[in-house]
Amino acid sequence: MKFDEYRLSKEVKRNLFEMGFRRPTDIQFKCIPHIQRGEDVLAIAQTGTGKTAAFAIPIIDKIQQIKYKSNEKGSVVRVVVMAPTRELAQQITKVFNQIGVHTKVKALCIYGGVEQDHQINKLLEGMDIIVSTPGRMFDLASQGYLKLNKVEILVLDEADHMLDLGFAKDISDLVDKIPGRRQTLFFSATINPTIKKQAYQMVGSGAIRIQVSPKDPVSKNVDHQMVFVEMDDKRFFLQRLLQENSDKKFLVFVRTKVRAERVKKAMERADIDTLTIHGDKEQDDRETALLAFRTGACRIMIATDVTARGIDIDGIDFVVNYDLPDVAENYVHRVGRTGRGRAKGKAVSFCAKEEKEYLSAIEEYTTVPIKRAMVTKGEYSETVDLADDGKDDWKSLMKQEPVKKKKKGKKK
Repeated sequence: MKFDEYRLSKEVKRNLFEMGFRRPTDIQFKCIPHIQRGEDVLAIAQTGTGKTAAFAIPIIDKIQQIKYKSNEKGSVVRVVVMAPTRELAQQITKVFNQIGVHTKVKALCIYGGVEQDHQINKLLEGMDIIVSTPGRMFDLASQGYLKLNKVEILVLDEADHMLDLGFAKDISDLVDKIPGRRQTLFFSATINPTIKKQAYQMVGSGAIRIQVSPKDPVSKNVDHQMVFVEMDDKRFFLQRLLQENSDKKFLVFVRTKVRAERVKKAMERADIDTLTIHGDKEQDDRETALLAFRTGACRIMIATDVTARGIDIDGIDFVVNYDLPDVAENYVHRVGRTGRGRAKGKAVSFCAKEEKEYLSAIEEYTTVPIKRAMVTKGEYSETVDLADDGKDDWKSLMKQEPVKKKKKGKKK
């Protein structure tokens, strides 16, 4: 079925055509009709499946038709979308604005880390859709600047990560401010008893459950390689990889904010320019870093998993798992940043002996064995010897925080 066969406004169809959208993805095909009928939806789908457009298309269409029929000139907040990170909130808003180009629908992204005056002024102009992180949304609603009494649709995107980040109470408090008679759309990459309980507290008993599991969790366009390396030697292997591919764009994943800054300093000692993005960065600094990475002003970005949510940048040649993720699904999220469309990409992972259990979980989840790069003792020594003077300083600088052991009998 093509989008031009859907019961959508001509403006939305035009926008989808201009965006190059001809046919819906699996999650879009399954969600759009139910959302158009006003039903609650609980959808389980990973990043990269087109889930943002799955709710954005019918929402934009619904508001456009309401405004067209009523000849409504102003705007009231009819839709709120909660997202776990600022970057993801910005990306969702971008999709709404692209799909709503030729419509009367107005969407605004609000988030913390910046002064709220500009956001308040935009709210006072009138908005139809608010996309926000829970903290800033709760602040503005509590101050009376964000009116939620007319909300008809509540969307929670990547709800599993919002719960992981400790937003459960903020979400609950916000839901109490929204009319009970509403449509709720709950999107999550994973489902477990905690998330399931939270979901069914928000959606109606007749909610439609939709689950989309890609046949191949990881793209066939990505070449996966694993290098076994001592924890304190990882920086030497990253340095060599970056120097041998000096014209390529890299996204490097680490486990913690502290680790990100340490890796950056290590690369600076080798005269390699890098950027970092993590939760301790001011919003202006994060946006500046993303712009530099997107435009190619700097070709290497070091990121944590949470802040990488919502980073949608084409042309990433390498994803490097400097630290293996302790949640297998995050490996799929990480490597999905490269090898998009018809482009080829490479995923290189450094695995220390302390991380071997993570490797096993990743291969079990993806059902794809990751190729082991054969490194001889001579090659290993040569890589370490590439470093400048002050090896002992390097080891002190790069000393890794202990890897947390996973509890037996529990799968993530």
